[in-house]
Amino acid sequence: MKEQKKEKKEKITYIDDGRTIADMSSLNSGFHMSKGRSGSSAKDKWKTYWGATKMMLVPTLVAAGFMLALYLILALIFYLK
Repeated sequence: MKEQKKEKKEKITYIDDGRTIADMSSLNSGFHMSKGRSGSSAKDKWKTYWGATKMMLVPTLVAAGFMLALYLILALIFYLK
């Protein structure tokens, strides 16, 4: 049985040229609008939406309650003045 030598991969050296946006036009992967549908069902989308809504319901109510309390305090201060 002969040992197979692994070929060394060419080491890639990245050079930072200071630009903030890279040219990725040569890449063919990723989501393209021309492909159309995302592949997930309406049920999956609804579950994702409702899960995010349930997660943010309490913080939204707390923020709204804080703003209402602040409004009432300021209204009392200026009303009694």
